[in-house]
Amino acid sequence: MNRRVVITGLGVVSPNGVGLEAFTKAIRSGTSGIRHFMQLEGLQFACQIAGQPEVDEDKMLEYLTPLQLRNFKSSGILYGVMSGMDAWRDAGLDKVEETDFDSGIVFGTGTSGIEKFREAIYKVDDLQVRRLGSTVVSQIMASGVSAYLGGILGLGNQITTNSSACTTGVEAVMMGYDRIKAGRAKRMLVGSCSDHGPYLWGGFDAMRVLTSRFNDDPEDGSRPMSATASGFVPGSGGGALVLETLESALERGAEIYAEVLGGELNSGGHRNGGTMTAPNSEAVQRCIVNALANANVSPEEIDTINGHLTATTKDPTEIQNWCEALQLKGKDFPHINTLKSMIGHCLAAGGSIECVASVLQIKEGFIFPNINCEDLHSEITSLISADKIPLSLIEKDISIVAKASFGFGDVNGCIIFKKYSA
Repeated sequence: MNRRVVITGLGVVSPNGVGLEAFTKAIRSGTSGIRHFMQLEGLQFACQIAGQPEVDEDKMLEYLTPLQLRNFKSSGILYGVMSGMDAWRDAGLDKVEETDFDSGIVFGTGTSGIEKFREAIYKVDDLQVRRLGSTVVSQIMASGVSAYLGGILGLGNQITTNSSACTTGVEAVMMGYDRIKAGRAKRMLVGSCSDHGPYLWGGFDAMRVLTSRFNDDPEDGSRPMSATASGFVPGSGGGALVLETLESALERGAEIYAEVLGGELNSGGHRNGGTMTAPNSEAVQRCIVNALANANVSPEEIDTINGHLTATTKDPTEIQNWCEALQLKGKDFPHINTLKSMIGHCLAAGGSIECVASVLQIKEGFIFPNINCEDLHSEITSLISADKIPLSLIEKDISIVAKASFGFGDVNGCIIFKKYSA
């Protein structure tokens, strides 16, 4: 049976916009969510800027009860719960009294509750481990975010958390898509989230992969595809999508944002140039080629690419890999953009937030701009025409978007979204 999988709900908690309306407005206008943080300056981080969603206590209480928020320190779970619940509501769905065995969750993360764990272990020593506290487990277990969402919404299909570094969000979408295609669920809430804070970002600062040149000009700091890119800006947040069989969506009269045509996940195995931090280009190209084949889409049909593009030395390599995989260069290459220019690299949350942005482009008919790359890298402009990297908003009917994420550990994901047509 050929089950078509559509997207009926979106939710997002992003450094440049919390909620769909604010987020859509921000990406259309090229609004940055990168700010300077005195805490990072005080800790003598080389990179003192970051992307962190602005969420106050009143906002938290719209999603979690006062009891749930007591001693609550897991920012990643908070962002995941907020974006997940928003996506569920956006799809016209609600919490249920009886368990909904037709609906499940794949919600990924890289770390969970790192600030909560720091707080807990700071208060005890090796002889008082039993005093960690009763709320620690649910906040630091990897599957905490999916467990919270599953309980709040009452879902009874597969409830799980995936973790594949920067590829986590795209992988979650593919896992949910595969489960629906296989006939094992009617709908799946998919997405990913990431914590914020120095205990997560400190390791990247120590690796010297973060920029240190824009502490006084935070909004200019994230510069994918730019000649003056000097490393990525760390970020955090959450993104979520509701995937559903077309039959179920039509039956409910749900609004359809787009259709998921297919995709691919693979790894370079740390061979042929691939390492913990560098991609195996052959594997990246195979991932893109196989994603298109799985979706039955030709390269010429792609309207725009939402790339990984982190503002590191690997940006020209990524463009080269897209060119090789698509066999398109110069003016024949599709438009390409990256949300990281506005929000930084949100790590495990990045892929899902970027998937939400990709789908919004299809639904609303626009290509959002790249910011901070007026000085395009010469290796990139030698491969594709500069006008394929939009610096301002393009209002245009969009049919097909290719979204890719390439993660720490030499893992890759590419997914194809298409405008829904009966």
